[in-house]
Amino acid sequence: MLEFMQKGGPIMWLILGCSILASAVFLERVLYFHRISVKVGEFMRGLAVLIRGRNFGEAQMEAAATNGPVQRVVHAAIIHHNAPREELKEIVQEAGQLEVPKLERRLGMISTLAFVTPMLGLLGTIAGLIEAFSTMSAASGLASSAEISNGIYQALLTTAAGIAVSIPTAICYAYVSSRVNSTMHEMERAGIEVVSLIMESRKPSDIIEFDEARKAATKR
Repeated sequence: MLEFMQKGGPIMWLILGCSILASAVFLERVLYFHRISVKVGEFMRGLAVLIRGRNFGEAQMEAAATNGPVQRVVHAAIIHHNAPREELKEIVQEAGQLEVPKLERRLGMISTLAFVTPMLGLLGTIAGLIEAFSTMSAASGLASSAEISNGIYQALLTTAAGIAVSIPTAICYAYVSSRVNSTMHEMERAGIEVVSLIMESRKPSDIIEFDEARKAATKR
């Protein structure tokens, strides 16, 4: 390994640094999504019993007991359970939008590393070929094959290393991106369900009284 790094030149160390950085970011993202993962179906079934029983205090505690984007979206809706449907929808959407940057954190970095590493490999290839032709030029065309092969060897090593790092990094990006999309769908599903549950929990008299209070407030 060290021999390849030395023969590949300084570009190889840059590629190695990119591979280490990509691995660290990917591992951090995997641990993050593992930590926030939740079975939405089971989670919402547990809350449904509390919300239908109008036990919103305990439902808030249940939603706040675990830390995750889905739970925070649901918690925001339960806190404002007295709001009308349209306002509840807006609250859920805003809560979900606040979670998106956390989900997409460092996603651009993985994408950039997947794009940059083959470019670094190409740069090393060009540098190696320049070295090979420089050796030939300095020797007036009488350079030995061993002298020329050093530059070509460097060119091939950096190209192979750049591609070898780029392919798994691109796969890591696709995986993390799919987890982001999956979590966003879960937040949307949970938001729709909690709004429906809150509206179902309201008695007809409660809805009428709430509408009358709103009308009285607008007349003032």
